[in-house]
Amino acid sequence: MPTPPRSLTNDPKFLTVAEVASVMRVSKMTVYRLVHSGELPAVQVGRSYRVPESAVTDYLRDSFVATA
Repeated sequence: MPTPPRSLTNDPKFLTVAEVASVMRVSKMTVYRLVHSGELPAVQVGRSYRVPESAVTDYLRDSFVATA
């Protein structure tokens, strides 16, 4: 019995470094620094990096600083 095709809604969405920089409102170099330091998980595809959208969301959520 063939397996049914996986739903694309369950697949993780990956962003380019430029897209992450745009979302975070920082430079691409800042995103590369976060990736290379391990603070932002990423997958290397050839010579470029792809960052899971959930990793960006988690990073931003964990980076919020409570103010008075």
